[in-house]
Amino acid sequence: MSIERLSEDLRPEKFSTLTEVVDYFCTEHAQLPAYTCLGRTLTYGEVDELSDRFAHYLMTQTNLKPGDRIAIQLPNLLQFPIAFFGATRAGLVVVNTNPLYTVQEMAHQFKDSGVKGIVILSSFCDKLEKILPQTEIETVIVTQLADIQKPMKRLFVNFMIKYIRKMVPAYEIQGAVDFQKIVNTPAPKIRYPESGRGHDVALILYTGGTTGVAKGAMLSHSNLITNMMQLRSRCLSVIDDKIENILSPLPLYHSYAFLLHCLTMPYAGNHNILVANPRDTSALIKLFTQWPISGFVGINTLYLALLRHKDFSSIDFSSMKFCGAGGMAMTTSVSEEWAESTGSPIYEGYGLTECSPVVSVNIPGKERLGTVGPVVPETETKVVDDVGNEVASGETGELWIRGPQVMQGYWQHDSETENALTGDGWFKTGDYVRISDDDYISIVDRKKDMILVSGFNVFPNEIEDWVNRHPDVLESAAIGVPCEKTGELIKLFIVPNEKEVDIESVKAHCREGLTAYKIPREVVLIDDIPKSIIGKILHRELRETP
Repeated sequence: MSIERLSEDLRPEKFSTLTEVVDYFCTEHAQLPAYTCLGRTLTYGEVDELSDRFAHYLMTQTNLKPGDRIAIQLPNLLQFPIAFFGATRAGLVVVNTNPLYTVQEMAHQFKDSGVKGIVILSSFCDKLEKILPQTEIETVIVTQLADIQKPMKRLFVNFMIKYIRKMVPAYEIQGAVDFQKIVNTPAPKIRYPESGRGHDVALILYTGGTTGVAKGAMLSHSNLITNMMQLRSRCLSVIDDKIENILSPLPLYHSYAFLLHCLTMPYAGNHNILVANPRDTSALIKLFTQWPISGFVGINTLYLALLRHKDFSSIDFSSMKFCGAGGMAMTTSVSEEWAESTGSPIYEGYGLTECSPVVSVNIPGKERLGTVGPVVPETETKVVDDVGNEVASGETGELWIRGPQVMQGYWQHDSETENALTGDGWFKTGDYVRISDDDYISIVDRKKDMILVSGFNVFPNEIEDWVNRHPDVLESAAIGVPCEKTGELIKLFIVPNEKEVDIESVKAHCREGLTAYKIPREVVLIDDIPKSIIGKILHRELRETP
């Protein structure tokens, strides 16, 4: 297969660090709208100033040094890009953290990554308080939902959220600093550190990888800049620069939304409309009516929710130039209904956190339903059998990827890195595919045991590990079962201990330690869990159980 090359004007080598990228688009597009959320719009110039103040604080008022890790645990708010750009300018390594994480999940990620600072929404601080002594975190920066809004609105909304809706549980964290105060305090221009270039790590995103063990994929400045240009090469045919309104319903902590809305669209000078709560379909539809939306990227669940909403027919799609999909497979029925209802086809793509994340995207005008398109420029693929031999074109095998967007490895997991990356740079995806003669990729099966719920990766051993802590559970096994709304639901098999298991008690135990989308929706009691000769759970046999 010949490798498509990026054009000269898209060469990533023009930037050696993400700081240079941020400086470029904040200066080049200073007068253009950058982000809108909860009714407030910031220009790129305003984002530049606010993120510069944040960087100044990190560099002069904390003990954080270039290369230290800082977690960002925020929903889609204006604070997110400000915090990311500021932390990057200060030479820190950002660890994106799911706002839905439980106490246990936060503790694992923060201890594993060794974060020394965190930017967190006040609504999650009660959880942070419980685990803070277990971590290396010294700098805690707290923001409230309506920070960055105009003063009167900020005061009103934050009061409502805390005192009327009771959405901020009580907490006490000594030394916590107010984000709003930091970015409201003028600061002199400061020289950013020279560290953080090329293959230095810029971002750590946690993923189950190919084994299901939670690990941090290390993405370098070079990885992210290259993938930004690779995605831009696909966007240019349908998206113009400096004029588009791009909706962002997917969470920014997710690798694809992060690349699109924190790098690719800002580089193009386009306007990103942040959706703080994509589950509120009515509010989401209102945004479609308030703005001429040029495009957005969603998942099957989101498209289905929009199609089924009573006000869907009120949306004017005449300005829509593209609809993208990634994170979970689109069902043919939803794709066809969307295209028929809106006149805009869904361009499905494929990516992995370990690949920054974009690997392939359907080319507008050449899209092929049921595929994830051809690979982006500068990327090689091959399909191999179980012993690593390349198979013939059109045959099924595991997809291997090689390209400049492939991660540096897993944070402090050298053995897992060696298992995932070959000596000559191939990343083993664990996904089974077919590639046509004209290079379109069709996903045949995902990582063997992974469950995909509304675009979120859920690995059975994570659920099983938590469920097995229940005193009445001897052992357990989790599988995914098809669901039109969420892609899959989690079905849990339990072997009871000596006494009977109260299923409701198990579900309550799950709610204590697992994020909502990881909680089993069906629980079945069985006498024995099928295993291989070496004791590995045979999830495939459970999936075949009626």
